[in-house]
Amino acid sequence: MTTPIDDVLEDLVDEYERLESILESLSDAQWRSPSDAAGWTVTDVMIHLAQTEEAVVATTSRPNEPNRLDRGAGTLDDWVDAQVAAERDEPAVVFARWKAARRASVDALRAADPDARYAWAHTPLKPRTLATTRLAEHWAHALDVTVPFDIPLPDTDRLRHVAWLGHSTLPYGFAFHGQEAHPVRAVLIAPEGRESRTGALETGQGGAAFLAQRANVSIVPVALTGTAWNSILPAWRRLKRPCVTLTFGQPYQLPGGLRREAAIEIVMRRIAALLPAQYQGVYAVARSVDQ
Repeated sequence: MTTPIDDVLEDLVDEYERLESILESLSDAQWRSPSDAAGWTVTDVMIHLAQTEEAVVATTSRPNEPNRLDRGAGTLDDWVDAQVAAERDEPAVVFARWKAARRASVDALRAADPDARYAWAHTPLKPRTLATTRLAEHWAHALDVTVPFDIPLPDTDRLRHVAWLGHSTLPYGFAFHGQEAHPVRAVLIAPEGRESRTGALETGQGGAAFLAQRANVSIVPVALTGTAWNSILPAWRRLKRPCVTLTFGQPYQLPGGLRREAAIEIVMRRIAALLPAQYQGVYAVARSVDQ
């Protein structure tokens, strides 16, 4: 029997299993080392994830109840830190606790009433959204575990759930900060105006800079590699998916009063800074350019 959240749960389990595989490869010293989450070791990160999975099981047994989390005078982050500090334990014990909790969490979410809302951190959530928060949190905390040890954590199409979560909770986010909700849009523009004839960056056209200046909006530079035919065709001939890479830079805004030519120069050099040298073309830059 299928349920309305089976697709999310399937991807959630995959995310759990990837993290479990990484954790199994860590030494005891690594478990006790600082994670990328400030003030937490890797073991602390996993205590937090075990606690939140156990919270899923607890809350899904009480549908349509109001939130009862008593944070006292502190913030939610303060409360979470205190919960982790109160239950610190040996790495092996924490690992076993998390593994049991994550399996129980999936069972609880699958059995939950899909139309009921269950108390959670700031607001009650339906099971599908709650499951998506679990996927998002495990992906984010997996980075806290892997980054200090340079362990690869490739992006997967499971992140589509995280993107959905971010977009669908925009009204709540605006309200939480006391703002009126309004549409949020992303416009994708290829600033060269055509596919490169050389495989490297060519001279940018002024349209992208013009729109950004007129609308007074931020620009997120994106570099795309792996789309050249000499990369794609060999993969297709072997009936394999080609590897295409998207690299995102830091958002920025163009300074006011710039002429169009100077503005598009900034736009293109920001993209070039994200590309390998052989693809920078007419915008070859030093790698120290702010990304």
